Amino acid sequence: MAKIVSNKIPKGSHRMPDGSIMKDSAHKMKKGGSTAAWTRKEGKNPTGGLNAKGVASYRAANPGSKLKTAVTTKPSKLKAGSTAANRRKSFCARMSGMKKSRTSAKTANDPNSRINKSLRKWNC
Repeated sequence: MAKIVSNKIPKGSHRMPDGSIMKDSAHKMKKGGSTAAWTRKEGKNPTGGLNAKGVASYRAANPGSKLKTAVTTKPSKLKAGSTAANRRKSFCARMSGMKKSRTSAKTANDPNSRINKSLRKWNC
């Protein structure tokens, strides 16, 4: 049976991609975009990872989050065993494993993929 779609959209509602109608209050739209900045280009750093706006946006969307920006200091300049060195080591181990198990060969070999940019930024 075919789905009957009306062209009339009630005030305070919008049409979803599947053709259904949803009230605006049920589908919250944030000012400046439809999603949080950390999921859009403006919250991402072109060289990899999130920028300050992206981190702030993530913290606002996830109260209690302890998300921090990348440790971009060269490994040779970090004191062994310091908090920053341990964060970097942990991130590199975790993301290298993700790259191996969760990406296609095309993504893994693409120097412009988000995961490769992040690994470079963290000096992995």
